[in-house]
Amino acid sequence: MKVSERLKGMWIMGMTLLSLGAYTAFFVAQMWLNLLHAVYLGLMLMQIAALIMYLWGPEKIAFKPLKLLYHLLYASSILVLPAFIFIFMGLISQYHVSIPESIAASNLAVEEILPGDETVIYNTGTVYVFFPKYSEVDLVRKDRPSKSDKSITWCSGAAFQHTVSIGFDEDDIEGDHASGGVFYDSPYDKDAFAAFVFYDGNFRFEFENKTEAMKTAADAGGAGFMQFALIRDKEVVMNFDRPRARCYRTLAELNGQLCIIDSVKMLHFDEFMEELQRLGVTNAVYMDMGAGWNYSWYRCPTGKVKTLFGLPVPWSHNWVVFRQ
Repeated sequence: MKVSERLKGMWIMGMTLLSLGAYTAFFVAQMWLNLLHAVYLGLMLMQIAALIMYLWGPEKIAFKPLKLLYHLLYASSILVLPAFIFIFMGLISQYHVSIPESIAASNLAVEEILPGDETVIYNTGTVYVFFPKYSEVDLVRKDRPSKSDKSITWCSGAAFQHTVSIGFDEDDIEGDHASGGVFYDSPYDKDAFAAFVFYDGNFRFEFENKTEAMKTAADAGGAGFMQFALIRDKEVVMNFDRPRARCYRTLAELNGQLCIIDSVKMLHFDEFMEELQRLGVTNAVYMDMGAGWNYSWYRCPTGKVKTLFGLPVPWSHNWVVFRQ
């Protein structure tokens, strides 16, 4: 066998293994997107087919369309490397960075977990509780908030998006929402959604008259969005069947104060909810957006920005921001 053919065989075998790894990483990262699932599954099957045909012997293929198929399958292997890099970055983005400057709160009384004069973070051992310094909470659409905007003390993904799209479409944001005093009606409201709104210097969680609450916020020049309701008046109102461990996030009311609660490390959803209940969270909405959409950062009191999840995918188009 020629050296070129041997090298080709090594390449096909390597890309087949890498495509298997990429497909496996897809599920570990839990990127539940039908389109991406089809792409990664298809790419893996194509590499396996190319490897089988190579091991059988391309020179034995007499049927021209079949030979052409082999060459196309071989050419598709060039897509494996970028696909693997993308999904690997998605997997890495599922792991929360450590926050050594957080306040140890595992032995702290729950009623003592409160905001301070500056952005403060507590670590209960299971979750981080963020109290960003703020005077306003806004929903930013279309253009990703800039870390150079020093008024922003927290930024993270907000509402779900209905499709994976590079271009921004207002209707793609799931749930009625408001931004800059403008109300936007969504065709994708869900019964399980709750509304979070902020206007006149105050926040509010609404579980019944959600659209009306959003319109009120808009009329007052405020902002808001909808997400799955997790806790209402200290009672769990939503349970997800998520058997895989991952990092979870919620926008919540704790001790009468607005905060963001992130899991310290990957855990199961019921463990996350148990910790929210132990803390006595009053109201909470789901904020874990999945790999890429969970891009988030906060600004330390020193002014330094610390990135929590750092994969800014180009199809993420709405974020909740806290401004001081």
